[in-house]
Amino acid sequence: MAASTLGSAWGPLRLGVPGLCRRRPPRGLWARARRLSEPVASGRSVAAGSGLGASGTDRYCLELLRKRDYEGYLCSLLLPAESRSSAFALRAFNVELAQIKDSVSEKTIGLMRMQFWKKTVDDIYGDNPPQQPVAIELWKAVRRHNLTKRWLTKIIDEREKNLDDKAYRNIQELENYAENTQSSLLYLTLEILGIKDLHADHAASHIGKAQGIVTCLRATPYHGSRRRVFLPMDICMLHGVSQEDFLRRSQDRNVRDVVYDVASQAHLHLKHARSFHRSVPVKAFPAFLQTVALEDYLKKIQQVDFDLFHPSLQRKNTLLPLALYVQSWRKRY
Repeated sequence: MAASTLGSAWGPLRLGVPGLCRRRPPRGLWARARRLSEPVASGRSVAAGSGLGASGTDRYCLELLRKRDYEGYLCSLLLPAESRSSAFALRAFNVELAQIKDSVSEKTIGLMRMQFWKKTVDDIYGDNPPQQPVAIELWKAVRRHNLTKRWLTKIIDEREKNLDDKAYRNIQELENYAENTQSSLLYLTLEILGIKDLHADHAASHIGKAQGIVTCLRATPYHGSRRRVFLPMDICMLHGVSQEDFLRRSQDRNVRDVVYDVASQAHLHLKHARSFHRSVPVKAFPAFLQTVALEDYLKKIQQVDFDLFHPSLQRKNTLLPLALYVQSWRKRY
């Protein structure tokens, strides 16, 4: 399907701050959104503003997220106060695992670090966490919410397999990776919120897959600078596109068609997730606020006609904190 037909294939994308809400938000919401978008002076001030303790391990997780997963950091700030510290610990754990691949020069070293986290999870569930900030905070979260060990183990195992540096053979392989990492993260977030609901789990599965696909797209320029391409090979072959086309940042129509097909799959998962909207408990909605950032990216990539390397896609959305607050207030995902 040609990229130019996106509007009819996808339908209108909802995101956009102008006209986003018909009713006027409660007083103070805009001020809170502005404060959220301002640079944070220190981990201590964030911890205080988030209702968290001022321990060193708290601050470490906060700072790690603010620097490495800013969107996840903002979404976690909008969770109920009693859930935030656990959500920060969980996302910090995910960041620690995610950055292993890019921080090691040899796969063997990466495997050793993954093994450390496997043993750490075992020790956490044995009430004997190592003296590492993220491990200590994760141990607190496990004890507080009785988190399921299986989801933590799945995240580690999948990221360990991903150390091979191979492109995904097909879109299903990318979706499986996203399910075992991003969706598992959402299942744990739902547990932190005290949600046990089949419809919420279905929504989390689709949102996690959308997150994984969008992350793969967003990271393509960075990976290309390191002579690596991870986009699904089956879609590239379908359009006669080689990895070299992405490495030299080709603007050809068939390259954009590859991007369109991959982005369309992410959009489809968002659409499926929202089909459960009326059945998902309202208490679960804060776990799914990342859909705001996902839809923002999909809207932007549509606007630049699926040019994956367009400079506008690399800029931070300064209105994201406001959009997240409004979406949270509207109780939607």
